[in-house]
Amino acid sequence: MPFEPGRVRRAESGTRGAHLRAQIAYRLSFRAAPVCTYEMDLREAGTMRKLIFGMNVSLDGYIAAPGDDLGWGVPSDELFQWWSDRVGATGLALYGRKLWEAMSSHWPTADQQPGATPAEIEFARRWRDMPKVVFSSTTRTVDWNTRLVTGDAVTEITRLKAEDGGLMDIGGATLAAAAMRAGLIDEYVLVTAPALLGGGTPFFTALDSWVNLNLVETRPFPGGVVLTRYETRR
Repeated sequence: MPFEPGRVRRAESGTRGAHLRAQIAYRLSFRAAPVCTYEMDLREAGTMRKLIFGMNVSLDGYIAAPGDDLGWGVPSDELFQWWSDRVGATGLALYGRKLWEAMSSHWPTADQQPGATPAEIEFARRWRDMPKVVFSSTTRTVDWNTRLVTGDAVTEITRLKAEDGGLMDIGGATLAAAAMRAGLIDEYVLVTAPALLGGGTPFFTALDSWVNLNLVETRPFPGGVVLTRYETRR
């Protein structure tokens, strides 16, 4: 959602900073692999948009280790393709400021970089084409099929959900937490890596009341990664 060279190989990333930014890109981006059911969800969504929060997450529930370290979450080729297909099917992506800065620092020109793989080229083109909304009170300009919202995020997300359109993804811990507390998220997608971080940025925020969920899909990926999808029980 979040993010940088789609597939990051440590030996080819150049610097530690570039490597981390690339991995941040994975935190956000996401759509349907052959066995997934996102196209069915899209047909069933009707005129009311469905809001989905999905991220790579550690086994103990963190999307980033302390210091925003993402070195534990490099995806396999198969998982990266899954995220790329997800981006290709997203009707609208909602970004917080930090996630937007990470994604927009690399993906607009990633397909023009020497050594870019076909998968990275595809992801970059899909990301540029995907409609996006950035929620920030400090960002001044956005580009690449993106709109900036400086007002209340919960109010705007509520309005967007009531519009016609395809599935919406939300990325960024702070923005997703606000939508979660407001009861706006309809589906949670956890791509769980077999790693214990012991702290960092949590996937879930503190809530005022229980939220009951229904498990709708599980899928294994290479490296012991497991995808689980849960729908909010309304």
